[in-house]
Amino acid sequence: MRKGDVIVLEHLPAAVAYAAGGGRRELDGPLGSAFDIAERDTRFGQKTWEMAESELARRTLETAFGKVPHDIGTPDVVFAGDLQCQCTASGYAMRSEDVPFAGLYGACSTMAESAALAACLVDGGFAACAAAMASSHFCAAERQFRTPLGYGAKRTPTAQWTVTGAGAVVLASGRGPRVRAVQFGRVRDLGVFDASNMGAAMAPAAAETLVRYFDATGETPDAFDAVYTGDLGAVGSNLLGSLLELEGVRLQNHRDCGLEIYGRTAPGSGASGAGCSAAVLCGHILPMLARGEMRRVLFLATGALMSQTTSLQGESIPGVAHLVEFCSEEAMACS
Repeated sequence: MRKGDVIVLEHLPAAVAYAAGGGRRELDGPLGSAFDIAERDTRFGQKTWEMAESELARRTLETAFGKVPHDIGTPDVVFAGDLQCQCTASGYAMRSEDVPFAGLYGACSTMAESAALAACLVDGGFAACAAAMASSHFCAAERQFRTPLGYGAKRTPTAQWTVTGAGAVVLASGRGPRVRAVQFGRVRDLGVFDASNMGAAMAPAAAETLVRYFDATGETPDAFDAVYTGDLGAVGSNLLGSLLELEGVRLQNHRDCGLEIYGRTAPGSGASGAGCSAAVLCGHILPMLARGEMRRVLFLATGALMSQTTSLQGESIPGVAHLVEFCSEEAMACS
């Protein structure tokens, strides 16, 4: 059933298995104990940073697969993406998996995009089981989007630190936190040109997606334990609050994955990367829902849809934000 842009699911697919992976800096953060895969060797035994991310993604996905109940079986499809050109981290990770693969690019919004597509496929009966994954690697992203690490350029206060991380979730009919609704976001552009200020570029899309969700469903922010944005960081989070207040929405239970994953040790404006919200979702949010520590959560991953080419050509940075509503089994039983 549709309510505006919101797709309300009928069968409420369950997150029957999930796993998160991270590197040295992520392991030392406040969510370090939540990672299934945590390596202090940020090359993950590989020769290049790009292959290191692929290895992290592969191991995270296989860890999630290993948690799937035997009566559910292998996923019918994996939706996955990353920040590398042509989504090579995800594509190379899937070389060892004999599972249909659909590669996605939503920048840092990829985890919500992939989870939303997997949920719709399972809810509609087109797949008995589907997986969603996203990943990023600090060094691979720096090489592609910014400056060589050896250059020693000073980072601006608005810049965010790309997470070396990955998250994978398997959705099917079974036990686990449920997906109640999904919403695919619309591309919005505030006219931000600074690639070191992605939080400001993404905030307008996040605000619009939330306003459309609340208008369509009649829900209010206080109906949820938390509203998680993907990685707006400190700058983007402050801007989100201001934009929502202009629309008459007060978001007092907002949390940002880009601020949660490193906590007080976060450099600059916080963390970013497709693996940021993915790792927080699969290592922190879903386990809390499974334990009954939260009942309802809005997961809103945000993405800055730029490339190294468009930045060099002087283009502004459009943003997009996709939303997935998760609930605990207890909340589902009471609804």
